[in-house]
Amino acid sequence: MAGPGAMMAFAVKGGFDAAAAVAEHVRLVVNAVSLGGVDTLIQHPAALTHRPVASEAKPGEDVLRLSIGLENPDDVIADLRRALEAARELSPEPAREEPNLRVAVRA
Repeated sequence: MAGPGAMMAFAVKGGFDAAAAVAEHVRLVVNAVSLGGVDTLIQHPAALTHRPVASEAKPGEDVLRLSIGLENPDDVIADLRRALEAARELSPEPAREEPNLRVAVRA
């Protein structure tokens, strides 16, 4: 992305519970139903807005949507990394490698 702002979606290993845990454990990123504004916002559609949507039109239960705001990208990445670590600790699966979060920022 060469300009400001971005909308992205990603799946979290561990399904609905893991995705919900990530959304609940962010601190800088705001857990919100709306995905607009200057703050970085996260949404777990399966838990919020997409419950009444037909199953064939729903995103996966493990999907999180992220609307990138004006915060420092390193701060957003650190917040997401910490939330992913918290979700991993809640998972019954054995420990896995560190979450691979990378960002490319262009001026």
